[in-house]
Amino acid sequence: MKRIIIGTAGHIDHGKTTLVRAMTGVETDRLKEEKNRGISIELGFAPFRLPGGKKAAIVDVPGHERFIKHMLAGAFGIDMVILTIAADEGVMPQTREHMDIIELLGVKKGIVVITKMDLVDEEWLMLIEEEIKEYINNTVLKGAPVIVVSSISGEGIKQLIECIEDLAEDIEERPALGQVRLPIDRVFTISGFGTVITGTLWSGQVSIGDVLELMPVQKPVRIRTLHVHNEKVNTAYAGQRVAVNLQGIDLSEIKRGYLIATTGYLSPSFRVDTRLRLLHSSSKTLRNWNRIRFHLGTEETFGRVVLLDRDDLKPGEESYAQIVMEKPVVCYKGDPFVVRYYSPAITIGGGTIIDSNAVKQKRYKEEVLEELSIKEEGSLYDLILHELTSKPSNITSIKELVKRTGRSEENLKEEILLLLEDNKIVEIKQNHYSSTYGLELIQKKIIDKLREYHRDYSLREGYPKEDMRSRFFPWLDSKTFNSILKQFENQGTLLSQNNQIKLVGHQPMPGKKEEEIIKIITKALEEQLFHPPSLNELRALVNIEEQDFIELITYLTNQKSLVKLSSEVYISTKAIEEGRKQLEDYFTREKELSLATARDIFNTTRKYALPLVEYYDKIRFTRRVGDVRIKM
Repeated sequence: MKRIIIGTAGHIDHGKTTLVRAMTGVETDRLKEEKNRGISIELGFAPFRLPGGKKAAIVDVPGHERFIKHMLAGAFGIDMVILTIAADEGVMPQTREHMDIIELLGVKKGIVVITKMDLVDEEWLMLIEEEIKEYINNTVLKGAPVIVVSSISGEGIKQLIECIEDLAEDIEERPALGQVRLPIDRVFTISGFGTVITGTLWSGQVSIGDVLELMPVQKPVRIRTLHVHNEKVNTAYAGQRVAVNLQGIDLSEIKRGYLIATTGYLSPSFRVDTRLRLLHSSSKTLRNWNRIRFHLGTEETFGRVVLLDRDDLKPGEESYAQIVMEKPVVCYKGDPFVVRYYSPAITIGGGTIIDSNAVKQKRYKEEVLEELSIKEEGSLYDLILHELTSKPSNITSIKELVKRTGRSEENLKEEILLLLEDNKIVEIKQNHYSSTYGLELIQKKIIDKLREYHRDYSLREGYPKEDMRSRFFPWLDSKTFNSILKQFENQGTLLSQNNQIKLVGHQPMPGKKEEEIIKIITKALEEQLFHPPSLNELRALVNIEEQDFIELITYLTNQKSLVKLSSEVYISTKAIEEGRKQLEDYFTREKELSLATARDIFNTTRKYALPLVEYYDKIRFTRRVGDVRIKM
């Protein structure tokens, strides 16, 4: 069933609250001060069932100029506005400011209600009606129905309700699937239950038991109970007014302006990139670095405006701008916002969020403006490609793309398939993507590093894989890096084996100097097959730097010219083969071999005999049984 939120708007004492009571029977002024003064100070809410059975909710906002920030908190998220104008006063300052706010928030459906008809005569009412129609013809409500009512006698109320139901048919339903966003407009406690928040559920659905994230403090909260239209429910859907009893958090930890959202979905930010528009009616010119009041959802904060292509923004003009906040805000691409002048606090403009987690931008840079243009107006295909190429070495998940583009995962997947078919992007692992350009940059960097490495360390098999990742791609985890290497292996560019990476065709190759040293080492080892010289003795024999010597020994071991029996004992392959022949001959005569007998056969000491027979155990030539060995 379609869920509708209706908001009131209008000057102070133009009958908003009385009208809501006449329509719903609910008194939305709940504070003692509101009742005493006869004005709305805080937001009021009334459930409302239309004649056809649809459930709606009315948000009743204050009309006094001192409480505009409260009005803004209630106006975000409404589907339809009821603009009230009193017959005895006509269009007033807050009528105009409320109307500006409605326009800036993108609310396009509404009804103009002329209240207090019983306070004026018929002739005056006709004059006021003409004046009001002339005014709204220059607003977003041009052509909207104009209905005259008396909330006291009830005249016109039935017609108004029928009109609301007609308009409700054309309201687009909010997405009940996807990520949760619930800006908080009230926080209070109920004895026996604890902390309760209320707000309009902008997107997604919430159920009892769900664990969500309180933003911007990024604290997990659990839903204990839910109420919609004063009725207890198990699940609430986007487009409904919701009261949520939260578990595990105190009243002091939550403020109006916070929101609860799907965990990990949103991130607090001090900078947002925007398309900013100044109202034609604004009495102020906005200059670069002016301080402003920034309103989004139920949040109000202060910020500074950085105009990216000019020094000042005049009434009726629009520009790309970055807003630098004085405290972190939480928003999403495409969100509407309103800005008010710092002092005096009047509404001067607003716009839409282009990048909710922006980097510091430089002014008058064509590339910055071009990037913002792509983010704002480009097709989803272009937008995804831009996001993947703007940080080419990063691998981006589809969840991150949802945050950056402001689109649903389902929409993204359709365009991703096209980008994959066009070979513009590559899937590195499930639902994680790189641009083809970005992958080529990674590949080039790896190849360049391998070429340098093969040149500088010609005796080594390859570059240690984890060292390559941690040195040059630390932002990639090991699993992702391995997935990228697999892509390059499939292309035949490089080989990855034994936790090392090398170029296809690379073979360790000693130079002439190394070959001479290798001959000396080999000769020394083969002259003493079963009593080989130590590493220190070998190094003294060839007289080279320790690191160069280690390189040579490692190379000879990898080439299987040497066998490492222990950390201190290396032996030639010739000795291994000769020893095996001698043991083969021995086992033709005997069934068991003791360590002492092996020592005598090899004519060596226990220091060399023990690791040698253990090596033969390791290669499964012999097997130890108790204190002796038998042939496998």
